[in-house]
Amino acid sequence: MKVENTQVQMRKGILEFCILEIIARGEVYASDMLEELTAARMIVVEGTLYPLLTRLKNAGLLDYTWKESTSGPPRKYYTLTPTGQDFLHQLRLTWEEIEDSIQIIRTHPSTSAAE
Repeated sequence: MKVENTQVQMRKGILEFCILEIIARGEVYASDMLEELTAARMIVVEGTLYPLLTRLKNAGLLDYTWKESTSGPPRKYYTLTPTGQDFLHQLRLTWEEIEDSIQIIRTHPSTSAAE
């Protein structure tokens, strides 16, 4: 078993959460999301990001507007819908619970040493 496979699965599992967190700060262009995710060592490619954005949009969590660009065609800027804001709030609560759970597990004294 390769640790890299598990690491990739862990990152995939939190990618949606990370994308929603980025968009929650305000209008954002997809390539800016890619840059931020890459800088944060969340390895993502366009072929992963765009279908995920479409799925989130179709689920009613995101909306977008087209804006003219001085350097090419119009750009699609994403924002959270009210439903997306509620969804992200729930994910934040879940993340805090997971952090707490991991902390409990990591700091629990070993019981096998006494046996």
